[in-house]
Amino acid sequence: MADPRIHHLNCASMHPVAGFSLEHRGGAFTGLVCHCLLIETTHGLTLVDTGLGTTDVRAGAQRLGRMFWHVVRPALDPRETAKYQIEALGFSVADVRHIVLTHLDVDHAGGIGDFPNARVHVLAAEHAAAQARRHLKERDRYRPAQWPARTEWALYAPEGERWHGFEAVQALTGLDPDILLVPTAGHTRGHAAIAVRQGAGWLLHAGDAYFHRDQMARHAGCPLGLRLFEAAMALDNGQRRTNQARLRELALDDDTVRVFCSHDPVELAQATPPSEIAPAPASNC
Repeated sequence: MADPRIHHLNCASMHPVAGFSLEHRGGAFTGLVCHCLLIETTHGLTLVDTGLGTTDVRAGAQRLGRMFWHVVRPALDPRETAKYQIEALGFSVADVRHIVLTHLDVDHAGGIGDFPNARVHVLAAEHAAAQARRHLKERDRYRPAQWPARTEWALYAPEGERWHGFEAVQALTGLDPDILLVPTAGHTRGHAAIAVRQGAGWLLHAGDAYFHRDQMARHAGCPLGLRLFEAAMALDNGQRRTNQARLRELALDDDTVRVFCSHDPVELAQATPPSEIAPAPASNC
């Protein structure tokens, strides 16, 4: 596709408990974000992750789950929903034809119902895990009420080509070939990174494969609170560490790929032109 216009959106500000442990000593912790992408393509608009949706904002803890509500403490500002921000850009919800998900955790898939015309693309292993919710860790993180019965799913088996050190990478049905699904299991069973070609290089949305920018540094580090949270939430810590190491190698050694994760506010600020930065909402805590 022609070089697309890509908007970087924060679709859920969060203010977790013990926030001081989520940044390095002496660093100012401003909360977490949910970094989503809105891509203007020849096939309409494509969202990469949705953050929290309008119904999540209205219903709060009942819909999001008590653990997420009390531990992560989302701001629940309607101005942060993807729907609000897309309409503020002059588009309608009908223009969103595709949603591509890194995974189906509560803070990544809550906006699906706001876009009834969209096909939702996700790895089949993730969809199956979210439906079954067999493991204790999966019972609260997935909220099936967020996915309307009419949702049109496009599910992908782990098959495809090798891409920058990752296996089974594939283009998505009905989309330009320059948006790729990159399996990065570990945080969840079917977690994926999403690659989007931009100019001569790529953006790689790594989802929750890591949480802090310093994990992609030559001398990798991570604040204690985030390190503990990563390990606690991972379905397979071995896979998580392996894929995180691959991402770090890519971020350090290939200047054609820009890697970022879902929740680091500094990475979001670095990616967002000043004219597109919305005022930060007040915490609801």
